[in-house]
Amino acid sequence: MATSLPDIEAALDAVLPKAGDRPAALCAAMRWAVEGGGKRIRPQICLASAEAVGGSAFDALMPACAIELLHSYTLVHDDLPAMDNDVERRGKPSVWAKFGEADAILAGDALQALAFETLARTPERRPGAIVKMFAAFGKYAVGVVRGQVEDIASGEKDVPFVYEHKTADLFMCAAVAGALAGGGDDADVERLRLFALHLGLAFQYEDDLLDDDAPCGREAAAERVRIETDAAVAALDGLRGDASFLVSLARRLVDRAR
Repeated sequence: MATSLPDIEAALDAVLPKAGDRPAALCAAMRWAVEGGGKRIRPQICLASAEAVGGSAFDALMPACAIELLHSYTLVHDDLPAMDNDVERRGKPSVWAKFGEADAILAGDALQALAFETLARTPERRPGAIVKMFAAFGKYAVGVVRGQVEDIASGEKDVPFVYEHKTADLFMCAAVAGALAGGGDDADVERLRLFALHLGLAFQYEDDLLDDDAPCGREAAAERVRIETDAAVAALDGLRGDASFLVSLARRLVDRAR
């Protein structure tokens, strides 16, 4: 891609609150959440999707930042005692464990709001594209919440529903936003949405293999990884831009348990 992980990090640094901004605790918690590492998979999908429709990755830099802010907010709230009660995230204290529950909740709220503010900075290459991006962000942000509610509910879970919404929705949000930022038409957007749906499902089943807790068993989970990955790659056929990075990313993400 024309952009790289350092470009993403620099852009995230630019949109996050600065030292000296008030309240200091909120700004520190927001930065702690976003700067905690991670592979920046969703921003990379966003940038590469812009290129896959024949656009420039730089046009999708703000949506890429926005999707990472949105993702970070979901992790902050996911770790809370009322949810998963995780005291550690990526090898360091989770936001609530370091800053307290109240500031963690508020930091998550602020990150979600900042995601939409950042999205609005996207240069518009096709009329109406930003409006469609806002609609996608809203739809998939609600989808993640739907998946989380199902995941923490007592009783037997609808696993495909949880996986589609809790994991794949943000993948789809990233791909759709990138396609729109790159000037893609409706057919391009749909191809990339399907790619991201299948990739998100494959990614989650691969996570199950890594954690050795696949609800359907290891053999069935490995088969789902193969099926969903193949479907993701097949969905890219017909795009007029360079989709090679997305193909490579798909193969790389689902080979982590080997």
